[in-house]
Amino acid sequence: MPLRLVKRKGSEHWYVRGTVRNKSVFETTGTDDKKAAEQILTKRDAQLLEESIHGRTATITFAEAASSYIASGGSPRFLGEFKNEKWTGLIGEFGTRKLNTITQSDLDAAATKLFPSAQYMTKNRQCHAPFISVWNHAARNKWADPRQWVRPRKPKGTMLKFTQKKVRAGTKPVGYDRAAEFVLAMSPAPAMLMTAFFYTGMRPIELFTLEAEQVSIKNRCITLEASKSGEEREVPMHEFLVPLFTGLCKRGGFLFRTPRGEPYEPKEDGGGQMKTAINGARRRSGIKDIAPYTGRHSVSTQLVVNGVHQFVKDQIMGHAKPTNDMSRHYTNVPRPQLLDAINTLPIIDRWANAPWMKDPIAWASKLAEGTGKRNDLLPKKIA
Repeated sequence: MPLRLVKRKGSEHWYVRGTVRNKSVFETTGTDDKKAAEQILTKRDAQLLEESIHGRTATITFAEAASSYIASGGSPRFLGEFKNEKWTGLIGEFGTRKLNTITQSDLDAAATKLFPSAQYMTKNRQCHAPFISVWNHAARNKWADPRQWVRPRKPKGTMLKFTQKKVRAGTKPVGYDRAAEFVLAMSPAPAMLMTAFFYTGMRPIELFTLEAEQVSIKNRCITLEASKSGEEREVPMHEFLVPLFTGLCKRGGFLFRTPRGEPYEPKEDGGGQMKTAINGARRRSGIKDIAPYTGRHSVSTQLVVNGVHQFVKDQIMGHAKPTNDMSRHYTNVPRPQLLDAINTLPIIDRWANAPWMKDPIAWASKLAEGTGKRNDLLPKKIA
């Protein structure tokens, strides 16, 4: 029985039903528009016929393989997002392409197009690695032939000096005097967030999504239910942060918000949500080497300089626990030891005396009443 369009009871969508070379088909078109459904039927009929003759490897697209990869537990990170009626990332580049038509040069060209100014490590991590994961998944399902893909490599020899990029801001630590100068050049909302970066060592995604209920002022700790290592961990609270966190916790909900009073959008790649604030502080302070991740690097480095034991530092920073059972007990550090360690971070007087540090909400209320300016710290009023 050839393929035809039918309606299923209780559904407005058209379905494709019939057989192609003894293969039974009954699947939705995903649309109630008959003309669109007819086009889908025509394409599906041709696809199934080709597949029945040449096998699945002749018809499967990258988008289909990527969808199956994600459904089986693979990470969707870097594969792309559906925005403004189209796909971005790798799916945007290869979505409708049949897997067996994609070559090494196609993959390399996609990396250059998607990340034109990135170094080889970024191209490998965000383009080649996820693509190869999808390809290997397809090969395991016999939808593609196993293939050895070449990843981007570090330039060698005399060309190295011409291809190296400037060190990206946020990849190296800075001194706390320099950090204070930068943070005090920011408006209050992002300045508070940057302060937390430099005195907790937390990742941007962890602070962007931090809520009041995760903070215990009494116990001087922050509880992260799902850290990057996949396990719950506690971050000790520096005494310097107690007034700030006390005030922000009174407001409730997300502790840190944008200057418009909205929660930050969590993105694993870093602090792009603070781009305007960071650029403004760079312009006003003249300091160009600070970004959200600078706080984490600075905490880690300063703890080492202060003589904090490596295992204590790793516990504070949330580094993955060792798999060796003989060394695992070293990471179970008592809370007082963590607090003593974090409190070795230096306190800069002019930073501590910033007007928003002692009671940010009370200060914001006073400022709003006195100037009538927009207030980005108080809860929004519900009409």
